[in-house]
Amino acid sequence: GLCFLPDRSSDTTMELEAEVNVELCQSGPGLQMSLIRGTDLFGYIGIEAVLDQMRSKTMKAGFEFNIMVVGQSGLGKSTLVNTLFKSKVSRKSCTPNYEEKISKTVKLQTVSHVIEENGVKMKLTVIDTPGFGDQINNDNCWEPIVKYVNEQYEKYLREELHINRKRVIPDSRVHCCIYFLPATGHRLRPIDVEFMKRLGKIVSIVPVIAKADTLTIEERQEFKERIRQDLVDNGIHVYPQKEYDEDPEERILNNSIRESIPFAVVGTDKEHQVNGNKVLGRKTNWGIIEVENVAHCEFANLRDLLIRSHLQDLKDVTHNIHYETYRVRRLNESNMNFSEPGPFSWLMENGITDKCESESHL
Repeated sequence: GLCFLPDRSSDTTMELEAEVNVELCQSGPGLQMSLIRGTDLFGYIGIEAVLDQMRSKTMKAGFEFNIMVVGQSGLGKSTLVNTLFKSKVSRKSCTPNYEEKISKTVKLQTVSHVIEENGVKMKLTVIDTPGFGDQINNDNCWEPIVKYVNEQYEKYLREELHINRKRVIPDSRVHCCIYFLPATGHRLRPIDVEFMKRLGKIVSIVPVIAKADTLTIEERQEFKERIRQDLVDNGIHVYPQKEYDEDPEERILNNSIRESIPFAVVGTDKEHQVNGNKVLGRKTNWGIIEVENVAHCEFANLRDLLIRSHLQDLKDVTHNIHYETYRVRRLNESNMNFSEPGPFSWLMENGITDKCESESHL
């Protein structure tokens, strides 16, 4: 860096005792940009107050988070989602007179809630996929899910291309897909491989071992290692991907997550007394499995990833990677004509209206 000393002949500059270290760096052809560090400033500016402004705006506006759960029936998808958000947010929980019956086809159904905690509002949408993996012949059962994900990208793209755009475009894009693996103790099944191969290219997938308390600690560890190997062998990309790590600090955090995937989870919405404290857990003949105890299962790791450490990153990856890939492909298609009937007009006429949607405020 270059060191500039103030001109002592000037009355104004003589009053300034600090020297300013300016680091010059080339920011483009013929352009220079200097970096002035905090210790080199003459006084307080107040730049960091922008963080308070951003926080205030976010708290007023709230934000959206759309999560998809995929897996065959009976794996505890609804229970796990309820456990994650400490409320009855699953479709099963908030549908009056809900009847458990196996769907003959894969139908996507959504339910939305506004969850408020300490003044922060989140519009949570849970997308359920009843019928997935429940048939004798499960060929192409992932196609309705791929179609739904792409339809949400198409909706967002159409909104972006309007001449008079909305100030805030409604975001129905899938930010995360939790894929439930049955605790077989063996390897990935062909349906698991095919689904994650296809969906991993268009959405962030987080695989979990459902009802992991049916495995011993040793069986669980061996199963996790076999799954990780199967993911590598089949070229399946699950979240968080190495190529999206932005700095060494993030890489260290994400490496520890990658070493834990798939998360072995247990879900419950029932509380039990343990040493005088109420804990979420499942009571068995030999004791209580504490859901949020990392010695018992990895639910806490999954919750931290989805909500406490990577929620914004999941949204960023959806917008900057998956949606951007879709947007570039659509705009490069030579027959792309937004004035003619196409996938979007079909979507408006048929796609979304068939889905079960409801909203609540928690």
